[in-house]
Amino acid sequence: MPTSHPSGWAHADGALRGPSWLREPTDANSLVPILWSSTATKDDGVLSVGGVSVPDLVAEHGSPAYVLDERDFRERARAFADAFADYDVYFAGKAFLSTTTVRWLAEEGLHLDVCSGGELTVAERAGFPMARVGFHGNNKSVRELERAVALGVGRVIVDSFDEVERLAAVTEELGRTVGVMVRVTAGVEAHTHEYIATAHEDQKFGFSIASGDAFDAVRRVEAAPGLRLLGLHSHIGSQIFDSSGFEVAARRVLALHARVSEELGVQMPEMDLGGGFGIAYTTQDDPSDPAQLATELTKIVEHECRALAVDVPRLSIEPGRAIVGPAMCTVYEVGTVKEVALDGGARRTYVSVDGGMSDNIRTALYDADYSCTLASRASGAPPLLSRVVGKHCEAGDIVVKDEFLPADVRPGDLLAVPGTGAYCRSMASNYNHVLRPPVIAVRDGKTSVVLRRETEDDLLSVDVGVEVGMDVGA
Repeated sequence: MPTSHPSGWAHADGALRGPSWLREPTDANSLVPILWSSTATKDDGVLSVGGVSVPDLVAEHGSPAYVLDERDFRERARAFADAFADYDVYFAGKAFLSTTTVRWLAEEGLHLDVCSGGELTVAERAGFPMARVGFHGNNKSVRELERAVALGVGRVIVDSFDEVERLAAVTEELGRTVGVMVRVTAGVEAHTHEYIATAHEDQKFGFSIASGDAFDAVRRVEAAPGLRLLGLHSHIGSQIFDSSGFEVAARRVLALHARVSEELGVQMPEMDLGGGFGIAYTTQDDPSDPAQLATELTKIVEHECRALAVDVPRLSIEPGRAIVGPAMCTVYEVGTVKEVALDGGARRTYVSVDGGMSDNIRTALYDADYSCTLASRASGAPPLLSRVVGKHCEAGDIVVKDEFLPADVRPGDLLAVPGTGAYCRSMASNYNHVLRPPVIAVRDGKTSVVLRRETEDDLLSVDVGVEVGMDVGA
């Protein structure tokens, strides 16, 4: 976690120069290709995605808006499917889910991982093959489990002894059998933010290998008549660039896999390595491509299986961010530009836009870094270190902490933030009763609405006081 200066961020060393990795561009109008979807281009300063200019898109659909590059999304999904051809590739629906994208995933041959009854409903309404669905979550209700089993999901990833008993009772009542993966914690602390590191011992997910709970959970699943033991599931965190964490986790999970075979006489056919593959949010990030990841992960698993003298199980992975993250950007309109005087004569430029933490909570929640660009025109002004902030009544409502924008950025300009496909719309809220933006898919010069913009009627539809009414007379 970054540390703060006791007198505030404005006094911290380097605060007004930006982070050490941020370099002043020679041209503030240019794009950094690794941050953007594959069809994003600029012509005379105007950003286009999928052959649609951002100003034209905003004229038709308003701002703010999430812009989803269909071609890029499909290309990334297909790249994972091709690179991991011997695996089952589950798209992590929590990153972003809609019936449209679920249908794209089905067409590209991927599986789907869901973690709530609502996400399961999206998959069902989209007509996704239930045999290719995995149901995750650390506190699934009886109703959710009943529905999952009745729909015929391919696997349920169990996360507690309570859930093992609950699921066994559900299968007995329904007279069905369901495949089960046992979520384990390998004691690996991925180099990521504390809140998105998920394989260390002190957190809510899974059964500890070190304590023996994971082995006990496998034993209980194997003994339950309606549960078909498939294998072990491990997930070490999110936004990970280094395969060393996967290596340590695979060694510990496969050691448990071998122990189950030796002591229980059970051959588990599958193992899930999880996801968490990182993307480039800024120039400091250096993600691996799917082919490189496939080579590294397969080599790790094969090496450990040889050392343990066990067969290589059927492997699966769960990319979410790595597919949808770079495929989407968010477009905002600038409302105000404010220069604030700081101690010592320094000044910071605040560029306020018409969205904020209600459509991208990650900066406030995870101290995440983002980039942005002027999307509606070219500028000859020199680059100016700026902070892009939202319209919410919170000092922490920051969209982009530090970025060089043209010094003449002004109200009415459009800004675009890349890499917002994962967790931005999924975690969006109505804070301050702000309406959630639409998701607009673009391809071959055409737009289509994936999720429409919310209306004030949508907000008030759950407010029972509107229906009841109240006497406001004098």
